[in-house]
Amino acid sequence: MSLLEENQATDLEQMVGLTRRRFIGAGALCGAAMFLGGNLLSRSALAVNAANASPLLGFDSIAAATSDTISLPPGYSASVLISWGQPLHQNAPAFDPSGNGTAIAQEQQFGDHNDGMSLFPFPGDDNRALMAINNEYTNYRYLYAHGGAPQSAEEVRKAQASEGVSVIEIRRKGDTWHFVQDSRYNRRIHGNTPIRLSGPAAGHEWLKTSADKSGKKALGTFQNCANGMTPWGTYLTCEENFTDCFGSSNPQQAFDAGQKRYGVVAASKEINWHLHDPRFDMAKNPNELNRHGWVVEIDPFDPQSTPAKRTALGRFKHENAALAQTRDGRAVVYMGDDERGEFIYKFVSRDKINHKNPKANKDLLDHGTLYVAIFDAGDGNADHPRGKGQWVELTHGKNGIDAGSGFASQAEVLIHARLAASVVKATRMDRPEWIVVSPTDGQVYCTLTNNAKRGEDGQPVGGPNPREKNVYGQILRWKANADDHGADDFSWDLFVVAGNPQVHAGAPKGGSSNINPQNMFNSPDGLGFDKAGRLWILTDGDYSNSGDFAGMGNNQMLCADPSTGEIRRFMVGPVACEVTGISFAPDQKTLFVGIQHPGETGGSTWPEHLPNGKPRSSVLAIRRDDGGIVGA
Repeated sequence: MSLLEENQATDLEQMVGLTRRRFIGAGALCGAAMFLGGNLLSRSALAVNAANASPLLGFDSIAAATSDTISLPPGYSASVLISWGQPLHQNAPAFDPSGNGTAIAQEQQFGDHNDGMSLFPFPGDDNRALMAINNEYTNYRYLYAHGGAPQSAEEVRKAQASEGVSVIEIRRKGDTWHFVQDSRYNRRIHGNTPIRLSGPAAGHEWLKTSADKSGKKALGTFQNCANGMTPWGTYLTCEENFTDCFGSSNPQQAFDAGQKRYGVVAASKEINWHLHDPRFDMAKNPNELNRHGWVVEIDPFDPQSTPAKRTALGRFKHENAALAQTRDGRAVVYMGDDERGEFIYKFVSRDKINHKNPKANKDLLDHGTLYVAIFDAGDGNADHPRGKGQWVELTHGKNGIDAGSGFASQAEVLIHARLAASVVKATRMDRPEWIVVSPTDGQVYCTLTNNAKRGEDGQPVGGPNPREKNVYGQILRWKANADDHGADDFSWDLFVVAGNPQVHAGAPKGGSSNINPQNMFNSPDGLGFDKAGRLWILTDGDYSNSGDFAGMGNNQMLCADPSTGEIRRFMVGPVACEVTGISFAPDQKTLFVGIQHPGETGGSTWPEHLPNGKPRSSVLAIRRDDGGIVGA
């Protein structure tokens, strides 16, 4: 079925034959919500609801803040679970705040700039779990004693050691979860860890280097942004801004179309690994670039296992990987490509998930079909646009993806997934970041964090990207046709359009009608659902608290009721941080959330607040003081 053909009726007016406002005026809002399963409701409708009407949100929205601390609603407390540099084993070196610690020490310590994470409970033991936590990048200001770019191969290796993934064990004592320092499961997977390349692109000529003539044995994962968790108990970590780590010793080096599209430049992007590690020098090892930008699967319960880069899921700047299941039992992975004007993807496995034998799924993600999304222009509603969309297959020999368009094989389609998606004219989005699937109704949510170039550079305004020079972002939502994640068609709407109603009252930059001075935010990034269906929104935006962002304070975490559209501010982070990464204890009484790069440009000593102290990215454990469910 094509994008513009008739889909199953999901529009409220089509269902009841009334306009939104007449329908609300008739007193039928609650009935409509029940009929729709709580989805695709107009924000105009939501504005009619009484304040504090949500049955899911059991806390009062807190004020914005600019202090160098954690702000929470009354009755909540936060503790630090683990911080950058904390040794994973008793015989590992302690964190050295001077910046003189070695690469070998960092390889044995919790990594820097923690991002996406997942919690894996031990079967039959509610007091014990593993956590896999991404370590996205590092800040040279704090990593080295000299505070500048790396000056040697040893310093580059230390930076590489600070990135990747940390696997840790945690245990609950009483009501509080603690890091278990000497667990046999504690492990670092970093920029020099051996990793297997698997799937259709493994062994392709573009993946072969002088160090690995097979094209199947990569070294390292880095720039690991967000994550996913499979039903068979493995962790998916996503390589995002990998091209920033590459440069060229030849400042006049010419790059081909694929290299340019993925953003590599001769001067690097302030990371400068190529100056001291030839693996990242495009003049010497151009194929090394193609070995990164993948989704990596890790078994946290097997510390001796080799992670695998799953090439069937495509190569781009992966934000996270959200798992779902088709009606006939196959795995679905929703993925965003976090760059201005890039795309939203979906992978559907060839084979069904074996829920009875998890180990039978070890290579499930090596076989399947990659799709990219096309969205229509929507209905033009200024407050709450909605429309329809279609998944288009990215398979060699279909949809114009063939030798004539520059692809000799499916391996090349996957290695250059961005170029293949452009061939089918996929919709260019406002930086698609985290994607999550609702546990209550199966709807899919995606943060479109911002896009200052919307309206130029071949990126038209409209549909799910409704504002030019979009500095605030929005959250997109879609519903699969017939509630089957394997379907080719879907209907979409915007759950919220972020903005500043104090600075831009009555204008598009003011945001949708479920945004108000008490909950306004910019640049939604992380997303997470708890078991009850609360949607948690984490921000990575402008914390200047001035101009367009006046009154927004530091980055924050909010909580939303998807049925009513109400959003309340739950937490504000310390100075200059990003709030990112979220997971819950099995009983939902502890929320784990990441605080990344506090004081990235200075001005913070969080979390220890020592005189002349160094800020440290950390994972928090947040609880209700009365022991209840977080958010309720």
